[in-house]
Amino acid sequence: MKIHREGTNILILLALVLAALNVPVWLFMPPVALPAIFTVISVVVYLFVFNFFRCPKRNYKGERRDMVVSSVDGHVVAIEKVYEPEYLKSEAIMLSVFMSPLNVHANWYPVDGYVEYVRHHRGRFLSAYLPKASTDNERSTIGIVAGDHRITVRQIAGAMARRIVTYARKGHQADIDDHLGFIKFGSRVDLYLPVDAEILVNMKQNVKGGVTPVARLKPKQKK
Repeated sequence: MKIHREGTNILILLALVLAALNVPVWLFMPPVALPAIFTVISVVVYLFVFNFFRCPKRNYKGERRDMVVSSVDGHVVAIEKVYEPEYLKSEAIMLSVFMSPLNVHANWYPVDGYVEYVRHHRGRFLSAYLPKASTDNERSTIGIVAGDHRITVRQIAGAMARRIVTYARKGHQADIDDHLGFIKFGSRVDLYLPVDAEILVNMKQNVKGGVTPVARLKPKQKK
């Protein structure tokens, strides 16, 4: 299993810290049962963090034209019509996916196209489940042009997530198989789609980033 580059230094530092804590415990804390319990707890903690930073290689094999694929692993927590004031500046369908600490936290591009807009916003660290997290929390907004359509991707920090990493830059090519960023320790990603998009998922459905089709964009009529 490949480890995401965002986790390499953290895992090395954590291993050193846990080793430094376990050595004196084994040397100076009898009986054997107590050091053994401490070591087991250390291993569980390390495996939890290791699991968080896993980064599976994924290649989308379905139809790409006018298709929107989930940016993240998690489950759908919102599908609703809203006004998106930052990039689209119009009504849109917001499709939100919440990631628990047990999910893969790499973020994939949801469409093929190119990046037209990127902006990071400082904010609060409310629970990512709350509706106002989309506007109040620490977040990054990425605007992507996909053929005749424009969509917004919003990475949102949560109560545990304290760092959003965005690789996308204005002018970058967007590819469903590539990462646009990473959010550390639990969070949410919102997709803002044209109001006539066909939604292919349901509330509470589990989805996989770079794998699960979540919407189909309606081809625009040529004049």
